[in-house]
Amino acid sequence: MSIYLDIIWFLNFSFDLLLLLLTAIALKRKIKKYRIVLAALLGSSIVIMLFTPLSLFASHPFGKMFVSVLMVWIAFGFKRFRFFVQSLLTFYFVTFLVGGGMIGVHYFLQSEMSYLNGVLMTNSTGFGHPISWIFVIVGFPMLWIFSRNRIEGLETKKIHFEQLVNVTIKVDECELTLRGLVDSGNQLYDPITRSPVMIIDTLKASHFIPEPLVNQAIQEDVMESLSNNEQSHPWEHRIRIIPYRVVGSENKFLLGFKPDEVVIETKDEKIKVQKTIVGLNRTKLSSEDEYECIIHPKMLQGHVMEQVS
Repeated sequence: MSIYLDIIWFLNFSFDLLLLLLTAIALKRKIKKYRIVLAALLGSSIVIMLFTPLSLFASHPFGKMFVSVLMVWIAFGFKRFRFFVQSLLTFYFVTFLVGGGMIGVHYFLQSEMSYLNGVLMTNSTGFGHPISWIFVIVGFPMLWIFSRNRIEGLETKKIHFEQLVNVTIKVDECELTLRGLVDSGNQLYDPITRSPVMIIDTLKASHFIPEPLVNQAIQEDVMESLSNNEQSHPWEHRIRIIPYRVVGSENKFLLGFKPDEVVIETKDEKIKVQKTIVGLNRTKLSSEDEYECIIHPKMLQGHVMEQVS
């Protein structure tokens, strides 16, 4: 029997890398790519150790735990004890989540049954059938994507629906800062890119947005205003049309634009969002001017730029 050590090592390296990335997503941690790669290289080195005098250490549970602790330290650093323990436990959680999911799917699809004296019996060797490499290669990425989506879904539900934040919208060299309300009721998405849509008060941002675009956005019929307007402006390539529906009314359309970047500053952190659309609302959002824009809760799952102490 031939053992292709290089292939086994590469698969383990890839799995460790994906597990560390999933840990970073779950924790919403700012990461450095080279540190994640180095941590994955260390984790996959266990495969090499199994064929060296260090095999006893590499195969022992305490040896594996020691390597995992070093992996998390390299990937996420050690700012304080609680920070490190949270990273380590989350890494174990996502590892067991994906690994347990693969074993569960494997035995769900597998059947070991036979007839004995007319009775249907199940057969087990105590270890089950070995999981094939093809199943691992195909199943691991699918379960990784599934786990990531479930983690993000749980995070969305935990977000407080009345949280006020500071929002900075960047387009080219210009910036606009507004007060935003995180609203779980805002579930608008761009139908093409599936980017979450935040909504701003167009008149509050009229000094930031090109005048032709403002004139189009405040019209009752957006589609008609677009077809009749012949004025050009530098944001033409950024324009998006977002369909929406109000209870008791027919489908309507909201004019929006694609920013270069949106930065959301909460009480605890600064979050950079690059995949989003800014919708231009023609009416006032807050009667008491408490906020000028409404933030999609999905946007708070963007890349954390800075932790605010």
